[in-house]
Amino acid sequence: MKIGIVGLPNVGKSTMFNAITNAGAECANYPFCTIEPNIGVVPVPDERLDKLTEMYKPQKTTHAVIEFVDIAGLVKGASKGEGLGNKFLSHIREVDSIVEVVRCFEDSNIVHVDGSVNPLRDIETINLELIFADIETVDKRLERAKKQLKADKKYQAEIDLFEKIKETLEQGKSARTLDFSEEEKDLLKDTYLLTLKPILYIANVSEEQLNSTDTNPNVQQVKEYAKKEKALVIPLCVKIEEELASLEEADKKEMLEALGLEESGLDKVIKASYDLLGLMSFLTAGEPEVRAWTIKKGTKAPRSCRENTFRHRKRIYTSRNSII
Repeated sequence: MKIGIVGLPNVGKSTMFNAITNAGAECANYPFCTIEPNIGVVPVPDERLDKLTEMYKPQKTTHAVIEFVDIAGLVKGASKGEGLGNKFLSHIREVDSIVEVVRCFEDSNIVHVDGSVNPLRDIETINLELIFADIETVDKRLERAKKQLKADKKYQAEIDLFEKIKETLEQGKSARTLDFSEEEKDLLKDTYLLTLKPILYIANVSEEQLNSTDTNPNVQQVKEYAKKEKALVIPLCVKIEEELASLEEADKKEMLEALGLEESGLDKVIKASYDLLGLMSFLTAGEPEVRAWTIKKGTKAPRSCRENTFRHRKRIYTSRNSII
């Protein structure tokens, strides 16, 4: 389960990765600081797991985890190989979903690759490059399906589907804006279209803007754009999140209270990223171990697992919404 963190150069992408993973990815005030992707595995915050740990006092507590990939910054022309475009696109193909960091703050000391702060322009720069790459992929699939249609009429459904997608892409819209039938979803399983990947937008604001994001015009622009893509937006101050991540738990709580926040923005990002992939936690608890298992939402606990568990030791099984 990989989630790729993307964004234009110098929007706070690698700083956010550092805060999420505390892995020390290099950050600098120049483009393409991140060339090869940095990778960090982080636990999914889960208050229920903490409660079970208090109850059972196990020898071991194991959280569900997410793998975050800090992907090189992108510029216009990436789909044609500009900048680190080829690497950027290949790395995105390998992730399951995307977290896009969008700069919504002004700071004359931090250069913007396009010379000014404009979140919609930045989003469209990245999304258009992904769209161009997808058009190339769709054209190849259409060409192949049309050749195979002569021998098998079943390929007409594939042609209809990819022509619908191509029309949407050529309008500058992502494939994720479309609704698909179950049959169409099956046809799309092996296409790996970049604009089909679930996406979460991070609106990176300044510390002064943190408590006024509802009236921040830059953040509102990002939210309006995200609605069209059925995407979520989380406003946060990446610099504050990096500072919070470096603190001990008690100091972190104290700082959050001082900022008027119930939880860190990064905890929200990690939880939202988990949900983005349609995942949930299946919890087991006992003296040897309290553990969160990652499963797809709607998955039923296998009877064999349940029988084996109750034969050996008492455990609690729970999903996000119920206890079995």
